[in-house]
Amino acid sequence: MRIGIDARELFGKTTGVGRYLTNLLIEWSGQCKNGYTFILYSPFSEQHAVDLFNRLKLNDNPAFKHRSLEGSQGTLWEQSQLCKAANSESLDVFFAPNYSAPLMLQIPFVLALHDVSYFSRPDWFNWREGVRRRLLAAKSARLAHTVLTLSQFSREEIVHHLNINSDRIVITPLGTNRSKGEHIGPKDSHLVLFAGSCFTRRRLPDLIRAFAIVQSQESRARLCIVGDNRTYPHIDLESFVDFTGIANYVSIESWISDQDLTELYRKAKVFAFLSEYEGFGLPPLEALGFGAPSVMLDTKIAREVMGEAASFVPLNDIHSTVSALSELLWESPKRTAILSAASGILARHSWADTARRTMRAVEKAATDRYD
Repeated sequence: MRIGIDARELFGKTTGVGRYLTNLLIEWSGQCKNGYTFILYSPFSEQHAVDLFNRLKLNDNPAFKHRSLEGSQGTLWEQSQLCKAANSESLDVFFAPNYSAPLMLQIPFVLALHDVSYFSRPDWFNWREGVRRRLLAAKSARLAHTVLTLSQFSREEIVHHLNINSDRIVITPLGTNRSKGEHIGPKDSHLVLFAGSCFTRRRLPDLIRAFAIVQSQESRARLCIVGDNRTYPHIDLESFVDFTGIANYVSIESWISDQDLTELYRKAKVFAFLSEYEGFGLPPLEALGFGAPSVMLDTKIAREVMGEAASFVPLNDIHSTVSALSELLWESPKRTAILSAASGILARHSWADTARRTMRAVEKAATDRYD
């Protein structure tokens, strides 16, 4: 079986989709032994691909190949260069991991649609990006053999906003590499961490406001924010921190290496993720694997993914957020209860399972083509 994959997000400073695809490829390299060929398309050079394959330990696996195509990473490249190359490659199926696919593909494809926030809340996106995302996602979803999404909540959202038959939508929850939360190590008892792209929906100003109160009560408390600022309308987070008078206790980084991020997860006493909309929301699950319980907004998706293994607070309730952060910074009964529930939640999510579910959908799309 020859499987084409849009691999743009594997290169550069990888974030959500890049990490998702990275973990799938690592798992597939072990699960798919014979009869599979994975052709990864990107606008990056062959040397970049060599470095990538070395990093993912795929360099000695003949099942994985790279095709370097001219152009940039954008929509024009996807709809022209990628489409042309995929159609000429004698592929059996194509996997599009990043919300959209080439619309003129002549082979069946499986589309990963992680969320539909740009339909649910268009005000969170500038008009150009919003129109592009809505147009491509809707057309790609209607043309796809199968749409993959990450949760029951997201499946319902896709049905509602895109009018896609639910039978064509397969849920493939994300995984974590720390299924038992083992070897957690010592904690920095005063570190609150946020990691993830800084979208408007993740309400970083509310976190900063709440942390300022926590810090006034516990002078050793520190907040670390890691993620590219993609707020719309744009929020100057550094200026907001300065305005609250806590600049000496807050660090903001747009991107750090996976190794450095892992170290922060190990050190953090509390993880904060005040997002009001997600298709899944992986960072709190990853933090839980490192023994850092999360303070989260009480949403349907947060409950679906985390169960009772988090502290949930209402939207726009700074007082409750302050109380929750303070409670989890100390060895409180709430913290103990969350960490006791961690093993059960983490055991439900593994990248091996995500990869198996995804490959079943890809295989079905390929075999249905010849039926």
